[in-house]
Amino acid sequence: MLRPVVVGLDGSPESLAAADWAAGEALRRGLPLRLVHAWEGLSAEDSVLPELEAPRSWARRTLRGAMDRVDERYPQVRLSAELLARPAADALAAEGAEAELLVLGSRAFSGFGGFMAGSVASATVARATRPVVLVRAGRTLDDEYLPDAEGRSSAHILYRDVVVGVDTSHPCEEVLAFAFECAALRSALLRVVHTWRLPYASLAAESKAGTAAQQSAERALASVLRPWREQYPTVEVRQLVENGRAAQQLLHSAQGAGLLVVGRRIRLSGLGTHTGPVAHAVMHHVRCPVAVVPHE
Repeated sequence: MLRPVVVGLDGSPESLAAADWAAGEALRRGLPLRLVHAWEGLSAEDSVLPELEAPRSWARRTLRGAMDRVDERYPQVRLSAELLARPAADALAAEGAEAELLVLGSRAFSGFGGFMAGSVASATVARATRPVVLVRAGRTLDDEYLPDAEGRSSAHILYRDVVVGVDTSHPCEEVLAFAFECAALRSALLRVVHTWRLPYASLAAESKAGTAAQQSAERALASVLRPWREQYPTVEVRQLVENGRAAQQLLHSAQGAGLLVVGRRIRLSGLGTHTGPVAHAVMHHVRCPVAVVPHE
């Protein structure tokens, strides 16, 4: 049975942008698209009481409007929808566990030019066992493609780059598998970003130690990427190995990208946000869609 692409809807412009992105991804992958709206205040059954029926009627309109929008723009996509009378984060985490990927909208973060995930999206990402993609409002189909010389969409021919952050000190098979697959589906350039930092700050030894650390990091990344290059020979890969902080480098590298992919280590502890500092930073400030891929 095919896993669907699932998108969570709340009627906001962000969730509609997420539905558009999810429909395009479902089409690329040849998968069905499932739209869900979840709220614990929804009554399990129709009610004659206006105060109980009003939220259900609004939720139905939200789903119907999104379905009509997707059906008009992506008529080839197999589409389904469901209302879920459960807390949103619980319902979305459960839906995501059975999905190929889960797509959510993210609210604009005024003043920083990026976006913040919001409490429901953050909670869902922290609990997810499958990839979650966050999409900000205002994203359109044209934003997927590179512009031409005059700054216009290039006739929907060349996709923007896929960028992935890799930490060679931890297993990252799930992250690379997702990134390479996304790049292959788009025939897009894959930019692989890896950062290193010296454990000390001796100025006298900085040049020699820095050169050695750079070379070691490049060799480590090349070794990690070798089997993936062989598995995806048609994907053009560009390595970027830099001295610095991973979050800052990813924020810079994601400018102009079509998709940023980062990992999130699955933690069993009940303490903390469970997103990690790098995923947390890019979720809040990167403008393009961000895929957060959980891994061991």
